[in-house]
Amino acid sequence: MKSCLIVDDSTVVRKVARRILENMDYIVDEAEDGQEAFDKCRAEMPDAILLDWNMPILTGLDFLKLLRGYVGGERPYVVYCTVENDIGAIALALKAGASDYMMKPFDRAILEAKFDLDQAA
Repeated sequence: MKSCLIVDDSTVVRKVARRILENMDYIVDEAEDGQEAFDKCRAEMPDAILLDWNMPILTGLDFLKLLRGYVGGERPYVVYCTVENDIGAIALALKAGASDYMMKPFDRAILEAKFDLDQAA
């Protein structure tokens, strides 16, 4: 079974994403900031990560840079999720190692399309 870590400081976003991803047969874990997410990745690296842009303690971009520099951190498929419609911010995320990105708010169809790893590979 595939695993996914949802990293977002919004409880609502984590709950909605969890429900969709569990219906896609993912084993889901959650983190509410980048530091908690990095700690969880060091303990057990997920197959995929849904990563928020703007979070306290450690931002999504800072987390992504740490993750990609960590042994095994190149492996997870990372979808960067942002409310920013800023091409520069998206380009920074992709340069830092994001696999893909999507805008908030998202719906079931968008999330399913981004996390169908058999199609994304």
